[in-house]
Amino acid sequence: MIKKIGLLWPLLLMASLSFSQTITIKDKQSQAPIYLVTLSSDIPKAFTTTNKEGKADLKSFKGSEKIEIRIIGYKNVITNYTTLDSMGFELLLETSNFNLDKVVISATRHEQTSTDIPSQIATISTKEIQLHNPQTTADLLSLSGKVYIQKSQQGGGSPMIRGFATNRLLYTVDGVRMNTAIFREGNIQNVISLDPFSLENTEVLFGPGSVIYGSDAIGGVMSFTTITPQFSYSDKPLITGKALTRFSSANKEKSGHFDVNIGWKKLALVTSFSSFDFNHLRQGSHGPDDYLKPYYVERRDSVDVVIMQDDELLQIPSAYEQMNLMQKIRFQPNEHIDFQYGFHYSETSPYGRYDRHNRIKNGTPRYAEWNYGPQKWLMNNLNIIYNSHSKVFDQLTVRLAQQSFEESRIDRAFNNSNRSIRIEEVSAYSANIDFMKSTCTKNTLFYGLEYILNDVISTGVDKDIETGLSDKGPSRYPQATWQSIAAYVNNQHKFTDNFVLQTGVRYNHFIIDAVFDTTFYPFPFTDANINNGALTGSIGGVYRPSKRWIISMNLATAFRSPNVDDIGKIYDSEPGAVVVPNPDLKAEYAYSADLGVAKLFGDMAKIDLAGYYTILNNALVRRSFTLNGEDSIVYDGEMSKVLAVQNAAVAMIYGIQGGFEIKLPVGINLSSDINFQLGVEEMDDGTISPSRHAAPVFGSTKLSYRIKKTDLIFYAVYQGVRKHKDMPVSEKGKTEIYATDANGNTYTPAWYTINVKGMHQLTDEFTVTAGIENITDRRYRPYSSGISAPGRNFFISLNMNF
Repeated sequence: MIKKIGLLWPLLLMASLSFSQTITIKDKQSQAPIYLVTLSSDIPKAFTTTNKEGKADLKSFKGSEKIEIRIIGYKNVITNYTTLDSMGFELLLETSNFNLDKVVISATRHEQTSTDIPSQIATISTKEIQLHNPQTTADLLSLSGKVYIQKSQQGGGSPMIRGFATNRLLYTVDGVRMNTAIFREGNIQNVISLDPFSLENTEVLFGPGSVIYGSDAIGGVMSFTTITPQFSYSDKPLITGKALTRFSSANKEKSGHFDVNIGWKKLALVTSFSSFDFNHLRQGSHGPDDYLKPYYVERRDSVDVVIMQDDELLQIPSAYEQMNLMQKIRFQPNEHIDFQYGFHYSETSPYGRYDRHNRIKNGTPRYAEWNYGPQKWLMNNLNIIYNSHSKVFDQLTVRLAQQSFEESRIDRAFNNSNRSIRIEEVSAYSANIDFMKSTCTKNTLFYGLEYILNDVISTGVDKDIETGLSDKGPSRYPQATWQSIAAYVNNQHKFTDNFVLQTGVRYNHFIIDAVFDTTFYPFPFTDANINNGALTGSIGGVYRPSKRWIISMNLATAFRSPNVDDIGKIYDSEPGAVVVPNPDLKAEYAYSADLGVAKLFGDMAKIDLAGYYTILNNALVRRSFTLNGEDSIVYDGEMSKVLAVQNAAVAMIYGIQGGFEIKLPVGINLSSDINFQLGVEEMDDGTISPSRHAAPVFGSTKLSYRIKKTDLIFYAVYQGVRKHKDMPVSEKGKTEIYATDANGNTYTPAWYTINVKGMHQLTDEFTVTAGIENITDRRYRPYSSGISAPGRNFFISLNMNF
């Protein structure tokens, strides 16, 4: 009996190995393991990535006749399970200058190759992030060369994509919608809540994404994937992580981060923590004097006093701090099911809204205080991926999430003891069920359901800072709920190996219930109810005349449903104007067409070009309004013109995005991106105004060099002029943020910066990155921004991987 058991052990071991085979993927030249290589198969449906040891489990790929292996910077490999078995499940990848296809998830929430998607998608790699060392996630997005960033204060960053911004763009974190019912048409700062050090992958999908993502996805979708817990493929736990510290001179930044992964065969954990400390931001010494504000306000002996600065280039107040915490747990009991739970928390200190501190009234500062209170974001999310070859689906993904958002505004007029405090809290709940089914070898169907609930609580407090007494004040928003219920289907069909057609349709129903407090303002209504729906669709194709050509075209509609900010906000949009609620709104619709072309020239050069045209009907815009028959009311002690958000315009946006990249054998790489866009919207009197969020021409040009363990990059970032006649009507009067020309009219000057950065691997564990940004110390302010960009900035960062 003992002998029989002894004979069974080799058989059991062989069976175990055959059902749990691990592949190891390395760099052919250095023999170093490669992290985050993607492996995918259609039949059977399987997907995985390598861990930091270059290992991945192939048990779900058993029997596959086509396994596609991809990672940016290496040649793609298409093989099969039998071949990998014959190679001992070890694979060496050769470096490659260019790949036209990469694995992306933003288009359908599922892993796909970019060459099967008719929309343009930009990916920002972890290596780019490490070399450029962006201070915030808003700065990280600008690395793509195709996203423009506006800032009203240092603690901010509002992306502009293809002429759209704020609540016409969608943010997702690990597949969960981040947009809330109080995302406004004005610039928003929510993207800084994300920790750039904890991101594993960042994608920007350009153009409409409403079929998959619903409301708000008009100009584009920004998809952020945080660090995924990694399993061990041996008997020893996999323990990896990184720690870094960084200092920057322009704002005396002191940042630190660490994350650690502990992985076993079926269970893995990731813990991540970051701390950021930014002092007041110093702007450049050469540029328009209009951007200088060499004073700040300080309260002394119950009096507001104007203090002249020793350094007029410091932008006071602009300092702030931030911390981020993330905990993720992953459990994979077998090859069919994968559980991932994530906890995210972010909190900033209060920070000054710098553009409001620039406002002058009767020769003195208008405000003694104008601060955003702590911006807080918390998310609990559970993702469940189930792989099955049933008649209904090959892969089922369930995403359940609960989020809490808190933001506040604190302002006080100069030498006025009354401090106005407005606090907004949003509880957001979402449930997504997404299915993927390959109905045949050439057809893949994506479909799903979504439910979203936002609960908005808005509070107003007026506090006398001399007596310490507080009274109830008017709230910024009504107490409200916003709901969205949707179903979608998206089909991808490969007619040939060279042509893919993708079509999709979505129906979205949205419901708003709001209750207004008429104690402070005599609104002619006490509640608002919207119960409506929107139907959107898309059709697009990708054609590859050869392996070196890609031509794509996409026609799509998108929509944005009115939210609580649209129907219920009351605030001073500019001096002498006040925005009041308007409950009579409906969704705005976008109709978009875009064409893209990409071409490889051998293994040395690549060009890409994309053109787009979008029409926005029933655009939700601020327009003149009346309240109880009055076109002006007293607001904050000042007679103000009444405005409200209305379906009152048609807007048109069109533009071109272009780029090229040249790589030489000696390790030199030259690349450039340029973006040209124009936008117009109709006004009440029939005239046309340039669109507010269509940025001037902008781009970047980079020259990089790699030798052994060192990466160097020399690059320029630039923006064209926006003359006064080309300024949006709503922006022309904002003298506090724009420069003035010889006639005293506002405009945005052209600017450029020259920058140099380098990264050197000291040892296998330690890497140092350093650089000089804005070498010429230019004083400039990106279009529509209320604070100048950093002047000459020296930074150094030390990174340890283990």
